Amino acid sequence: MACFNEYHLNPEQFSFLKPLQDSWEMIRDEFTHFIQQASHEELKFTYDVLGPKSQTIKTKGNSKYSAFGILFQGLFIEEYIQFHQITYLDYGTSQASKKALVLREKYFSNLAKVIKQVNFSNDEIIRNAYFGTFHPGLDIKLHVNYNPHMNRGYLGLIVPEGDVAMKICHEQLYWHEGEFMVLDHSYPHCPHNYTNYDRTVLVVDFFKPEQPREEVVRFEQEQVTQRMQDNPYSLGVFGKSDQAKAEDFIKYGLAHQLEWDKTL
Repeated sequence: MACFNEYHLNPEQFSFLKPLQDSWEMIRDEFTHFIQQASHEELKFTYDVLGPKSQTIKTKGNSKYSAFGILFQGLFIEEYIQFHQITYLDYGTSQASKKALVLREKYFSNLAKVIKQVNFSNDEIIRNAYFGTFHPGLDIKLHVNYNPHMNRGYLGLIVPEGDVAMKICHEQLYWHEGEFMVLDHSYPHCPHNYTNYDRTVLVVDFFKPEQPREEVVRFEQEQVTQRMQDNPYSLGVFGKSDQAKAEDFIKYGLAHQLEWDKTL
């Protein structure tokens, strides 16, 4: 039985996640179909344009993390590009938006349908939805995701056996296919993949239901505005505040110290 606490949350308390969890095999199949069938040009465009980029979260060694998605800050990717007038080295705003729409409809129509249904019934509670892949050997340095208005859910799609886990405070948590792991990412954490295979999840950021919606919407708008000014290719997901501060290292270290003291 999983033990839940203030940063590792019981996914069953968020009933709006259930339609996504019930559709996990379909979501996984759309992802694998895309990876296997997309052209080189489509793959390049996807990782160049549809993937949120971080300038602050660092990895140890050469192994990488790759991501791309279809929903950011409550807008489908083609709408998000237009709303923020993002331009790219190889694409103008309108061209990037049109190509993003074509890809979304071609490869991820079922995922988009589930997200639309959930958000229609739950006052646009899901803010980001993107695929995140840990490649073999990945080791991400300690960081935080300063989103006090949101929780982050990981729906396991492709999870190899072995040591692929999330270290957060004093716990090491493991993903499982077809299940959500829900975390409060404002706590310091450092995930890794020490297996020889890719691990892929659907990352789902959602508003904390217990917080006043007007307040969290206002905070999101202010935060995203700042993040897009700093780095428009972050798609509002990552920012400078994600970098761990001295107090985060102390908090993380203290959690382990307390566990060591208990063991001793």
